[in-house]
Amino acid sequence: MKTHRTNQVLGKVQGALFFCLLLLVGGVASSFAAEWHLDLLTQPVGQTPKGFRPALTGTGAPPRWKIILDRSSSPFRPLTPGASAVWEPVIAQLSTDPTDERFPLLIYTNQVFRDFQAEVRFKLIGGQREQMAGLAFRLKDPQNYYVVRASRLGKTFRFYKVQNGRRTPPIGPTDVVLKTNHWYTLRVECEGNRIRLFLDGKQQIPNLTDYSYREGYLALWTKSDSIVYFKDLHVSYTPIIPPIQEAVRQVLKRHSRLLDLQVFAPETKGATNLVVVAAKNPEDLGKPGGKVEWDVIHRNIPYAGKGKRRMIVTLPLHDRNGDPIAAVRLVMRTFFGQTTQNAVMQATSIVKEIEKEIVMVDDPFH
Repeated sequence: MKTHRTNQVLGKVQGALFFCLLLLVGGVASSFAAEWHLDLLTQPVGQTPKGFRPALTGTGAPPRWKIILDRSSSPFRPLTPGASAVWEPVIAQLSTDPTDERFPLLIYTNQVFRDFQAEVRFKLIGGQREQMAGLAFRLKDPQNYYVVRASRLGKTFRFYKVQNGRRTPPIGPTDVVLKTNHWYTLRVECEGNRIRLFLDGKQQIPNLTDYSYREGYLALWTKSDSIVYFKDLHVSYTPIIPPIQEAVRQVLKRHSRLLDLQVFAPETKGATNLVVVAAKNPEDLGKPGGKVEWDVIHRNIPYAGKGKRRMIVTLPLHDRNGDPIAAVRLVMRTFFGQTTQNAVMQATSIVKEIEKEIVMVDDPFH
């Protein structure tokens, strides 16, 4: 009886410890609020993966990126001698132009990353001049980015910046031994101005600190005639909150009478269509604007209307030069005796608060 009770107590203690461990692991895993994984199984073979754009740093022939099928090595012995091989989709860079200062890129354009952990597996297949694979990150354009790469022929693992198309002096060891037709894992960790770089789980370069690029795209990277396969690209990251969304969040905290708030602006720079770029309700982001919002921006005039126990006012949002750059739609709870003029005055005061939050920001919408 005593032994049984002791076992019960030990079981509870072990359960509590296991629960605490789960919380700890969960806390580590959730340090980044979002994740993205490239799923090649849902994409057609022979094409460039969706959401990616080929590009080139330097000179030479355009790169040739596409999804192909690669024979997968399985740790299990086939059940029958005649069992067919297992094939898996991978991204391959297949161009063999040997130009020396030629760096093929495959840029993921659907997301800009600031603080993140990115991991990708690569396999060096061939190349006479180079056999090199890397990951470019915080990429502004094909001429400006960070990159970390591994070279089989040079036996190096290096980091450097590309600034206006020119590489800075490299940093990293010169005794890295790599094989062809073997999968390796490359990982990059960025937080603020701190950068950590890993090859197969080992940090090959001491922590780096650099202020050049705060955010940007990710890209697969090779050099010259390197034939390289990539797979299992995975990113954990902290989503970037545009300055306008943070300004809206602060305003909503200060004004309890605001039932709803939406900011309409051009979808991209130079675009004519308007979409919601900041809002009280996240599900409203991306919804299209209409004639009212268009008039507010291009005629620089307010619109106001009264509904059931609410007032709707749409006003222009101005930049530091006083030019209208967006339309703010405010839905406010009315009070007894409130007039349209009073509602417009109250809404104008709130919009001024938003303008004050973004006045020093070059691009408040991204």
